[in-house]
Amino acid sequence: MIVKDRFSRRRFITATASMLPAASVYASAKSMGLVSMFGTAQRAETTPTTNWRDAGVIDLSHSPYAKLKTVPVRAVVIQDGFWSQRRKTNVASSIPSMHDDLINHGRMDNFKRLAGKSSEPQKGPVYSDSDIYKWTEAVGFQLQVGDQPELRKSTDAMIRDVVAIQEPSGYLNTYYNGDKKTLRMQYDTQTTGHELYNIGHMLQGAIAYYRATGDRTLLDAGIRFVDDFLIPNYGPGANQKAIVSGHPEIEMALVELSRTTGERKYIDLAGYILHGDARVPLKPQQIVYMYCGMPFTSRTKLEGHAVRAMYACCGATDYYLETGDASYWKTLNALWDDLTAHQLYVNGGVGARAAGEAFGDAYELPNAQAYGESCAAIGNMMWNWRMLAASGEAKFTDVIERALYNGINSGMSLDGKTYCYRNPLAFDPAGESRDRHLVDGKIRNAWYDTTCCPPNLERTFASLSGYFYSTSSDGVYVHLYDNSEMNWNLHDGTGLKVEQKTNYPWSGEVKIKVSPATPSEFVMYVRIPGWSTKNTVKVNGKEFAGAKPGQYLAIRRRWSADDTIDMQFDMTTHLLKANPAVTEDRGRVAFQRGPIVFCMEHLDQPDHSSGMNLAGYTVLTDGVTTAHFEPTLLDGVMVLSHPGTISKSATDTGLYFPASTPEAPASPTTVRLIPYYAWANRDPASMQVWIPYKQA
Repeated sequence: MIVKDRFSRRRFITATASMLPAASVYASAKSMGLVSMFGTAQRAETTPTTNWRDAGVIDLSHSPYAKLKTVPVRAVVIQDGFWSQRRKTNVASSIPSMHDDLINHGRMDNFKRLAGKSSEPQKGPVYSDSDIYKWTEAVGFQLQVGDQPELRKSTDAMIRDVVAIQEPSGYLNTYYNGDKKTLRMQYDTQTTGHELYNIGHMLQGAIAYYRATGDRTLLDAGIRFVDDFLIPNYGPGANQKAIVSGHPEIEMALVELSRTTGERKYIDLAGYILHGDARVPLKPQQIVYMYCGMPFTSRTKLEGHAVRAMYACCGATDYYLETGDASYWKTLNALWDDLTAHQLYVNGGVGARAAGEAFGDAYELPNAQAYGESCAAIGNMMWNWRMLAASGEAKFTDVIERALYNGINSGMSLDGKTYCYRNPLAFDPAGESRDRHLVDGKIRNAWYDTTCCPPNLERTFASLSGYFYSTSSDGVYVHLYDNSEMNWNLHDGTGLKVEQKTNYPWSGEVKIKVSPATPSEFVMYVRIPGWSTKNTVKVNGKEFAGAKPGQYLAIRRRWSADDTIDMQFDMTTHLLKANPAVTEDRGRVAFQRGPIVFCMEHLDQPDHSSGMNLAGYTVLTDGVTTAHFEPTLLDGVMVLSHPGTISKSATDTGLYFPASTPEAPASPTTVRLIPYYAWANRDPASMQVWIPYKQA
């Protein structure tokens, strides 16, 4: 989220011309039924809301255009397996250490100072309040999994300090006070100041905490900000000021607030913000970078700041799930096609450029210079989760899995105490001295002044159990595979227990036991991963036909207690090539086994002590890859071995030389690869995902 060069987080070039006259915005808003709503700020009729304990990561219980409904985080227990250690580390190490880092770096002093409880000056960037709110959301999801008395006690104290500074108007922000008070919600401030971004994260953290504890303290403060400060003063009405979100986030938070309270006006406000308001004068490059400020349905491609774009897509999908606006669905699918055809890294990351932390042009996917911010990969997962809910299509789940196991999982160290801000696909610590995210050559660090990624990762791992299953009008969808147990119910109220036993992702065998409270006919939709070319599915020992890669297999029958589904996925290691338009990957291959993308780290190579770097390695495409599990390496990982060659390193060759010069002699070697998510957990070392290849 740090930005430099001409697109700065703290400053944009002030624009002088608007896209459309204000009257056009007002007329459009009036036709949408928004003007009277925002002009009066009256409460709308409420609809029945979900029991606060029963909502999922997002609550789709009453969303009319959600094909799939979410399952509560608490309804699924992830047992010992691939994700259990990561989640244990998250609650035992990551969340507590981040709490201490937030305190030590003055994030709570910002609140206490305004309440007269601290003399410390304001610390951190304009968006620092959001660090507290994202951390609170992580705690909320963790408390939904199980009680943590000390964690709740410390969080309750922080919440009290937060709400203590809320002004009678409803305004709540630690940065825009004192001599900065006059800057509040000015149009220049809206583009850079993150006021609504902060409140968006506040609402999401408040909702997660409320769903864990029933405590409305932070939630009510967020509602007061929206009801008493925002809606009466800002909107499309003639007597209201315009809104530009600056950094999309508030849009999906408002929709979730509507789902929580039953208040339709929050959806309408999100729709107004997504539409943009021409009264805010913006230059074209601002509209590109911020990914807001124009009608969302006018977007044709992903561009600008990657996190902003992903969050805008999340908010737009949430808006579609509540309204069914076909123009939104058309736009969202066009943007998703652009993502998967032109912009998606093999590790599920997004964002090619450090300048502006932005998407590049189509096929612009550099490796060493890849930005791949952890928050952007999380945003990618969040967006695809919403697209999956709207459609029930497994192609969205395949992207979720790719991002989760690779580009997100790489963001947190195995001990849970250091984090990657960016996640490149090639790395040489000797050549990265100017990277502002490195400390002593290390890409993983405990703290960043822009500390958006660490609590974002923590909230993702804390909420992970909520992504495993969904329900539909005719049954249950199984999205992700790991040892787990779901105790929930079908839409008709029939209780249902689903148990998984597997060694996924290291093994392709998955056993699912289905136990309804009473024998019932419904459909079990099991996902066949897109990477698995050969698949076998058996129901109670009898083969069930129809499994196709990249689709859900619908198994309809009358289910009774302890019925079983046995699946076998193809765990053949695949050597992947990129589209030839991806110039950096020409002549290179990447290794993928199951959902896991692998990489070379120099430390693992048998020749690593000879002084040769990764520039001298090639792999033989005709070679046979072997896989073996090493339980003591990097908390237990599958290691791939593949025939290759090694020659002189690039540093031993002149910068330019005749094309007729014979190739340097190469010696046979065996290339060893580890999962990409586990890189940079030992001494600094060169790394690459895309490896030069040649025929044997």
